[in-house]
Amino acid sequence: QLQLVQSGGGSVESGGSLTRSCVASDYTVRRYCMAWFRQVPGKEREGVAAINNDNSRTYAESVKGRFTITPDNSKKTLYLQMESLKPEDTAKYYCAAQPGWCPYPLIERDYNSWGQGTQVTVST
Repeated sequence: QLQLVQSGGGSVESGGSLTRSCVASDYTVRRYCMAWFRQVPGKEREGVAAINNDNSRTYAESVKGRFTITPDNSKKTLYLQMESLKPEDTAKYYCAAQPGWCPYPLIERDYNSWGQGTQVTVST
């Protein structure tokens, strides 16, 4: 399993931008699929963005056009750039990793390594 360490949380007003980062103990794009999930209390964890080991990206409809998932192999870091944030984006965000190819990259069960989670709060 990879060790995943996420950056601190953040707060922003509606329409603002934030970038999350996730540092992996050993990461290259071709070896893992990686993703960002989010969860609010009382709801299931939701996949929002993923990058598979062939460098293909998948986004949830709710964030398409606003969120961008970007790897940096040299820094062993995965980023989630979030723009045009909305109050409904408020959640705890987690990065996740799985060796090889993920057939369903936004499905939680595909992943065996998880970051600690960081809170994102978007105010009106």
